[in-house]
Amino acid sequence: MADPMKRLPMQPVERALKVISGRWKAIILYQLFDGPKRLSELKTLLPRISQKVLIQQLREMEEHGLVHREIFRQVPPRVDYSTTALGLSLEPVIRSLCDWGRKHAADLDELDTLSECRLPPVDVRAAEMA
Repeated sequence: MADPMKRLPMQPVERALKVISGRWKAIILYQLFDGPKRLSELKTLLPRISQKVLIQQLREMEEHGLVHREIFRQVPPRVDYSTTALGLSLEPVIRSLCDWGRKHAADLDELDTLSECRLPPVDVRAAEMA
C-alpha cells in the first residue's frame, strides 16, 4: 500500500478535509470520543453503516493517525478502537460542526428533525483526562 501521507494534499485546509472527509469518519470519531469501542459496539451505534465501510473508514483513520487499533490476544480475539491524541484534537472541530449543523437546521426551520449532539462538555473531558 502506498504511503498515506504521500496521497494527502499540500494545502492545510484541503488536507484536513481529506483526512476527515467521508460520510462516516466524523461520526465514528464522535463515537470514539467517549472511549474505546469494539467493532460490534460501533456497528450497534451506527446501524446504517455496513461492516465493510466501517472497517474501511477505521483503517483510513488509523493510517492517518486518528484512530488506534489494539488487538487483545485472547480467545476469541478482541479488537478495540480508540482515538489517538491527534484524533482527540479533532473534538473541538467535530463539536463546532455539530453546533453549525444545529444552527443550519434552525435557520431552515428543521431543528425538530435532528438528533442531539451528545459530546460531553469540554470541562468534563479535561477533568477525565487529568
